[in-house]
Amino acid sequence: MPALSTFPVSHPVSQKWPARQPDRLQLYSLPTPNGVKVSIMLEETGLPYEPHLVSFDSHDQMSPAFLSLSPNNKIPAILDPNGPGGQPLALFESGAILLYLAEKTGQLMPQHAAARYETIQWLMWQMGGIGPMFGQLGFFSKFAGKDYEDKRPRERYVAEARRLLAVLEQRLAGRAWIMGEAYSIADIATFPWVRNLIGFYEAGELVGIHDFAQVTRALAAFVARPAVVRGLAIPPRN
Repeated sequence: MPALSTFPVSHPVSQKWPARQPDRLQLYSLPTPNGVKVSIMLEETGLPYEPHLVSFDSHDQMSPAFLSLSPNNKIPAILDPNGPGGQPLALFESGAILLYLAEKTGQLMPQHAAARYETIQWLMWQMGGIGPMFGQLGFFSKFAGKDYEDKRPRERYVAEARRLLAVLEQRLAGRAWIMGEAYSIADIATFPWVRNLIGFYEAGELVGIHDFAQVTRALAAFVARPAVVRGLAIPPRN
């Protein structure tokens, strides 16, 4: 691991995206549902950071520089010059980054062990269910998949999206947020995908979003948060 004084400047990714403020956490991302999880988290916590746009149009995610940081060629990824024990840390995967930032700042994660693991449980639920299934529905409803003659794949993902929304609806009954009255990383992970399903994927009517009153109520509260408004536009697109 490079010495703190040369990190992240010495990291290969910094040759493509030079750090103007190398003492700050460096975010490499794009305002997609996974990307904005981290920018929203950073805005919520107030942790100083410097964002860098990873352009899919330019295939930045496949560049050797980015792959040196995120070998799975997915955004977001971070470089933190002030990681655990004061040592630098490079990290990819949005769920792992949310957990790291929650522990680093002591924010948006319950301190009680049982509630902490319950929060992680809902984070894993989003990572394993909401994200992949909503993404597949977006492909089959908006992109190339919509031209397939066989409509069974789209029907499968519509049904699964509705099932997941029903799980979320039940969880939110009588609760302000997924973990109760306290807003947490579980909400930051989940609601960008719900927003994307309705907005960018234009699949709200397809999944019958109005059947899920608690989900739409919590989504409205989420997108009204000032940190969310800011985070949804970070990094700014060129």
